[in-house]
Amino acid sequence: MQEPVTLTPIGTIRSPFTSLSGMPIQPGGARDVLGRLELDPALAPALADLDGFSHIYLLYLFHASSGYDLTVTPFLDRTPRGLFATRAPRRPNPIGLSVVEVVSVAGAVVQVRGVDVLDGTPLLDIKPYAPGFDAPGAAVRCGWMEGRDSDVAGLRSDGRFVPKS
Repeated sequence: MQEPVTLTPIGTIRSPFTSLSGMPIQPGGARDVLGRLELDPALAPALADLDGFSHIYLLYLFHASSGYDLTVTPFLDRTPRGLFATRAPRRPNPIGLSVVEVVSVAGAVVQVRGVDVLDGTPLLDIKPYAPGFDAPGAAVRCGWMEGRDSDVAGLRSDGRFVPKS
């Protein structure tokens, strides 16, 4: 086993979602949902130039998640799949990833649209979305998710990935 890694959140993600139940399962299901990133004020200078990007990646901790299964039945399917072929939140390292739209940047706060994250989620990092880097033209296969991305907008969390007691 590798040595444990220690990460320190850079801030907190604020959203209207105070419960895992009924949350959108991906940003596609939260296209118009507004939220904000509240960073440590000492990090405010790191936000310079971020408003020049339309979208950003959020890397965060699934802080309300614990444990994991190696095979899960994802929201978009009825067939059990390997955990790493899904976006299930219960993972060996509970790290989440979302692409959101930048609405505004002021001081140590970034207003965003399309947030699908539980309120109070620890924010680990922000990275700008760059189509030339992040959307390679050769990426055309999407496995079992092929043709199912349009279904995501109406799906909500149903408890299958709530931590087991």
